[in-house]
Amino acid sequence: MNDRDFLFHLLKTPSPTGFEMPGQRVWADWIKPHASEVACDAYGSTWATLTGKSKRLVMLEAHADEIGYMIKFIDDRGFLRLDRVGGSDAATARGRRLHILGDNGPVTGIIGNTAIHLRRDESGSEKAPAVHELWVDVGASNPKEVAALGIRVGHPAVYQDEPLEMANKRLVGRALDNRIGGYIIAQVLKKLSAAKSKPALSLVCLNAVQEEIGGHGAMMATHRLKPDLCVCLDVTHATDTPGIDPIKFGSVKLGGGPSLTHGTANHPLVVQHLLKVADSKKIPIQHEASSRFTGTDTDKIFHSRDGIPSALVSLPLRSMHSVVETAHLDDIQNTIELLAGFVSSLTEKDLFHQTLK
Repeated sequence: MNDRDFLFHLLKTPSPTGFEMPGQRVWADWIKPHASEVACDAYGSTWATLTGKSKRLVMLEAHADEIGYMIKFIDDRGFLRLDRVGGSDAATARGRRLHILGDNGPVTGIIGNTAIHLRRDESGSEKAPAVHELWVDVGASNPKEVAALGIRVGHPAVYQDEPLEMANKRLVGRALDNRIGGYIIAQVLKKLSAAKSKPALSLVCLNAVQEEIGGHGAMMATHRLKPDLCVCLDVTHATDTPGIDPIKFGSVKLGGGPSLTHGTANHPLVVQHLLKVADSKKIPIQHEASSRFTGTDTDKIFHSRDGIPSALVSLPLRSMHSVVETAHLDDIQNTIELLAGFVSSLTEKDLFHQTLK
């Protein structure tokens, strides 16, 4: 596959939290020709290693899982009820098509939408549905017909929406959070593997599971891999759309370049080094503040063992946790250049340890 085909294949492949292996296999198969080694752990976090001149290890990390739903109950009429997997937004769910990942392969279901004529109340207003109020029609009339489709309680589901390109370099789809991160770190490894000389430090690119429910995959894999430093890659909210107050949420623009986070898990010296690389390569950078936590796998990695100097690089994303998540292709390319430049710039002397002098 070429790079675009890889990206679209990765985005299309259903991989909800706890069920990430279909997407992990796509990622591993593509990156394998460029890596020294590819492996995964018991829960499916997958990593690719590029051997450098030193055994010291720099890790680039993204997460592989996407939000979705899970079948929680099947009623006597064959309708399914749902629970959330990760931060799925029930307010956007009615009238959407699902891939239910059953025992016999994907089954199409629709999240029902009671006609507006029948659901108006006297005030003329209504609230968004709670997740337990959503119902799914798979074309069955009773639980026996549901079972015949290979569906039971506990099967996951994701929206059927697939990625598309819009005007002016916009990439739109579900699961950009954060399979776009897996794509980016794979591109970084590919770029460095094709370079004339090896990087000074060995590189491991980790595509971790279960970020959407607490960063469990990142914790397990970091404990195992023992990196000396880490840069995490995730998405962040682009706040340049109507209705978002930058006073509350900061100012991040689509197409404005990758964003660096300052504070909490982010080691000041690692952030400083990233800024130096961005300046040397004329890569536009945006800035965000973290007063308590980043809300990403960075929070689960930096305090492993004796502390791992870490930083968070974020890709601006509009409409997060929806089927129309929107990224800018220039931001994607600039993030690849920033991370590749960071790894290439490291030397054995770069310890990123604070000192008292």
